[in-house]
Amino acid sequence: MLDKFWGLFSHDIGIDLGTSSTLVYVKGKGIVIRESSVVAFNQKTKQILAIGDEAKKMVGRTPAHIIAIRPLVDGVVSDFEVTEQMVRYFIEKVHKEAFAFFPRPRVVIGIPYGVTEVERRAVEEATINAGARQVFLIEEPIAAAIGARMPVQDASGSMVIDIGGGTTEVAVLSLGGIVASRSIRIAGDELNEDILNYARNEFNLLLGIRTAEEIKIGIGSAVPQKESLVMPMRGRDLVTGLPKEIIVSDEQIRTAFKKSIQAIVEAVKATIEETPPELVADIMAKGITLCGGGALLRGLDKLLSKEAEMSVVVADDPLTCVVRGCGIVLEDIESLKEVLLPTQYR
Repeated sequence: MLDKFWGLFSHDIGIDLGTSSTLVYVKGKGIVIRESSVVAFNQKTKQILAIGDEAKKMVGRTPAHIIAIRPLVDGVVSDFEVTEQMVRYFIEKVHKEAFAFFPRPRVVIGIPYGVTEVERRAVEEATINAGARQVFLIEEPIAAAIGARMPVQDASGSMVIDIGGGTTEVAVLSLGGIVASRSIRIAGDELNEDILNYARNEFNLLLGIRTAEEIKIGIGSAVPQKESLVMPMRGRDLVTGLPKEIIVSDEQIRTAFKKSIQAIVEAVKATIEETPPELVADIMAKGITLCGGGALLRGLDKLLSKEAEMSVVVADDPLTCVVRGCGIVLEDIESLKEVLLPTQYR
């Protein structure tokens, strides 16, 4: 009875709580929020100044007493209280337009595969403390596969590779569960770090993390391109301490990425090796689906296709696959409840 009462004043939501960005799906409306997973706060007063895209603008540009942090590292909660504040901010933002004086929504939230019981509990409790009345947890590879409209509940094999900001998750799914998988903490953020290290080692150039990300998006690739791409790399010279600009090519950035991309390839191969032959036959017929922001790296699908010796397709709008999967589960929790993880706060 009380549950129905709170339901009158709340919108049920699905959240893809990612390392680099958070997406929010509202039941009956679709995806309504897409913001950065960054929180800026004042260390002197302990007051939160900005959350989301507003906080991201402050990264690398704040005085000493104001810091902009990501409360999630490699897809798991690293700062419990700040994560709670961030989730509360998104819940309140969803309910701001509606008449909801004290929203208590049901929340479906994606978490990386293979997280520990402690890490899982941290996400649950942060969400409950942020104002949810019920929390449903779903593993991100399953959510991504559901969002990509793969038949995860069928008795046939489906394979998904979800490359996010903090983790790369490779999983073979059948009958609503994960049969074989690999989760490695090498993804979009690691590629940014590769660019920072390459600039430091090759050119004695100190870059900002946002500059590295812009270069990755602008000219990053996994295989040689038909036309060479170039972009200016601007930072501070470590020798002179003065500003410095260097023009870099896509080939140089590929060299920087090489080790991380190879780790992703090895994770895919290792997962296929663990997969039962019947499911491998199904995957060969269907192909592998690539999701997450990392799927947008030029030529990554071609490289993985060549290495795995089967077709690899990029999902439609790969950035939103996980949150769309959370949304599909939210719309029909009863028929999809077997894909959810057991939680304390049902």
